[in-house]
Amino acid sequence: QQALCPAGPGADSEEEDEEWPSLEKAAAQRGDAGGKVEVDPEDEKAIEMFMNKNPPLRRTLADIIMEKITEKQTEVETALSEISGRPMPQLDPRVLEVYRGVREVLSKYRSGKLPKAFKIIPALSNWEQILYITEPEAWTAAAMYQATRIFSSNLKERMAQRFYNLVLLPRVRDDIAEYKRLNFHLYMALKKALFKPAAWFKGILIPLCESGTCTLREAIIIGSILTKCSIPVLHSSAAMLKIAEMQYSGANSIFLRLLIDKKYALPFRVVDALVFHFLAFRTDQRDLPVLWHQCFLAFAQRYKEDLSSEQKEALLELLKFHSHPQISPEIRRELVNSKTRDVEGQQPVAME
Repeated sequence: QQALCPAGPGADSEEEDEEWPSLEKAAAQRGDAGGKVEVDPEDEKAIEMFMNKNPPLRRTLADIIMEKITEKQTEVETALSEISGRPMPQLDPRVLEVYRGVREVLSKYRSGKLPKAFKIIPALSNWEQILYITEPEAWTAAAMYQATRIFSSNLKERMAQRFYNLVLLPRVRDDIAEYKRLNFHLYMALKKALFKPAAWFKGILIPLCESGTCTLREAIIIGSILTKCSIPVLHSSAAMLKIAEMQYSGANSIFLRLLIDKKYALPFRVVDALVFHFLAFRTDQRDLPVLWHQCFLAFAQRYKEDLSSEQKEALLELLKFHSHPQISPEIRRELVNSKTRDVEGQQPVAME
């Protein structure tokens, strides 16, 4: 029971929570932190054309976690039964009682210390099962932020990825869908989750793009985190490679453009993948959204000198298939008046 009560004023001073003052300070500047996002109806309509028409059934968070737990439990039970001839024991009723108490605390949590029983969850081998008892879908947004801090710091990368994908991402998407904006604490949770960039990309960004159902509003809000945070080039390169190779949906252009605008020195393999990403649209008969043209322009501006002459010719040819009255002339100008990577010391000359 002690684990469920906040500690006294003098207790546990080494674990004093330093996050809240900075969170409050950030709240004073929360103007653009997941606030109300104005979305152009035309852009939204264009993005919807490229959404997955038959998305996979969206299950609730509890369904996903329970399925994973059952699958793992069955696997472990079978292994243990084979070794010892005895089935795996169920959770101790006292443990259940403690974590049901934690659930009550987290469903009303606003600020202050978290129960110690919750802080030790990342150290448990059956952390997903314990997490399920606390009902993450019932946590307050402030509790989700604190949980993300704890899990991103203490879980291994693969486990953090599962937490981001099964707990944080569904909550963020539901919040945006319901309120047309993202709660400040959930926005800060997404920023804090970037503490493990690989887990963030694999658990949040890539699944969001692969779902084919990412809305313009979701892409703008989650994309703003990419703009504000510093991300190592290797993680961003891997994400760009993955997004460039996956089936296109409108939101992919937003995330690619934001990553391109970070002006990384990209490996040629990633630059080539981005070129093939654009060239794949030569046979696409649909009218592409402005977001696609903006992404193409950003790519031409940042990486024009990392392209070979053949790639430039192919991209210029692409402009004949898909053109935009304002953006395409800019792209053409960038590609034509720049050096190519396959000729050393070459002066920029106009290409035919």
